[in-house]
Amino acid sequence: MSAPRIAVVYYSATGNVHAIAEALAKGAIGAGAEVRLRRVEETVPDHVVDRNPDWRAHRDATADIPVATLDDLTWADGYALGTPTRYGNVAAQLKQFIDRTGGIWEAGHLADKPFTGFTSTAEVHGGQESTLLALYHVAHHWGSIIVPTGYVDYDLIHAAGGNPYGLSTVAGPEGPPEEVLAAATHQGARLARITAALAPVRAS
Repeated sequence: MSAPRIAVVYYSATGNVHAIAEALAKGAIGAGAEVRLRRVEETVPDHVVDRNPDWRAHRDATADIPVATLDDLTWADGYALGTPTRYGNVAAQLKQFIDRTGGIWEAGHLADKPFTGFTSTAEVHGGQESTLLALYHVAHHWGSIIVPTGYVDYDLIHAAGGNPYGLSTVAGPEGPPEEVLAAATHQGARLARITAALAPVRAS
C-alpha cells in the first residue's frame, strides 16, 4: 500500500499556527505519510503587514514555504487545515482559499477524506472552539470525515489545554507550549494512520 498523502494547509500571521502546522506535519511524516506543508497566500497589503514587526518577521521567515494550490487538495488523501481566529471565525486568508474549491468539490475530489483542524487565539476564551466548528462546516460540505482530537490520549490532550474539537493554543511571543506541539505531533500521526486505514474504502 502506498503512503497516505496529507496536505497541511494553514494561514499564520505571526507564527503560532505555523508552529502547530509544522508539528502536525512532523507527526504525519513519522507515521509514514507523504506530506505537503502549504501556507495560503497573504491578502493583506504590505504596508499593513509592515505596521506589525512580528507579522513582517514571520512572513519573511516563511517565504520559502510553497503557497497552497487546489492541486494540493486533489493530491491529498487527508487534510489538516489551520487558522488563527478572527472574531471567533476562520481568517479571511484561509477562507478565500477555501472559497476557490468549488470546482474540485463538484468533481468529487474532496469527499471521503479525513479532515482535522487547528487554531490559535489571543485569549483563552478568544473563540478557539467556535473557530474550529466553523472550519468543520467546510468538511461537512466537502463530504470529508472529521477527525477531532477528542480525548483519545486524555493525558496528552489535557496537558495541551483539553480541547476535544481540534488543536488550539493561546498566541504568545514564545509560540505554542511544548504540550500543544506534542499533541499536534500525535494528531498528525493519528491523521496519517486514519487516512491510511480509509484508503481501501475510498478505492472501492
